[in-house]
Amino acid sequence: MGFRFLSVPAFRLVDHPQSLPDEDRLEPQLPPVPEAVERALASAEFRDIRARDRLRSLLQSDLPPRLGSPGEGFGPSAVFAQPPHDLPALLRLADELEQLARREAGERALVWKCASCNARYAVPVSLVRPVSIRCERCGTPVELSAPHSLGEESLIDPFLGVVNTCRRELAVFFREAMARGWPVLVSEGERPGAAAAGGDSVRQ
Repeated sequence: MGFRFLSVPAFRLVDHPQSLPDEDRLEPQLPPVPEAVERALASAEFRDIRARDRLRSLLQSDLPPRLGSPGEGFGPSAVFAQPPHDLPALLRLADELEQLARREAGERALVWKCASCNARYAVPVSLVRPVSIRCERCGTPVELSAPHSLGEESLIDPFLGVVNTCRRELAVFFREAMARGWPVLVSEGERPGAAAAGGDSVRQ
C-alpha cells in the first residue's frame, strides 16, 4: 500500500466509484517506494497535527472518502487541503518538508576507486588527508587525495535519500497546487485481495 497525492481543478472533481480525469491533473514525481511518502510526512505538521496522522484520519476513519479514485490500484480520494482556507498551512508544510530534507541530507564524502579491481573507498570530506593506501582487495596503491577522487556523494543510508526526495517533490507539488488554486487530494493503495474478497461476498 501507499499514499498517492494529486491535484485537479475543483470543477473536475467526481464522486467515487468514478475515476478522476487525467486532464489538468497535477501529481508529484515520487519514488516508487510506498513507505517513503509516509516517512517523509512523519515529522512534519499540518494544522497543528502530524501530516501523516491527518492522512490516516482522512482515509481510515469511520467516514470513508467519497471522491473519485486517481487510478487502478487506489481507493477513493479525500481532500487533504483546499485553497484558499488551507493555503497558509500548506505552504508552511512545504517549507518544513524542505527544511527536514536539508537537515537530514547527511555528511558528504569523497569517493575513490581502485584502478585495478574497482573497489570503492569513501572518506568524509572533513577527514580527507593526502595519503596512499593499499587496496584491501588486490593490494594496488590507491591515492586518497582530493585531485584523484571521483567526486562527492552523501553518506546517508539510501532509504533516507529516497525520503528526502519525497519531501522535496511534495513541497514543490503543494506550492504549485496552491498557486493554481486547486484542491490537494490523497488516496490510499488498495489492500491486495480486497477486491476479490468483495467479489466473493457478492457471489455467496
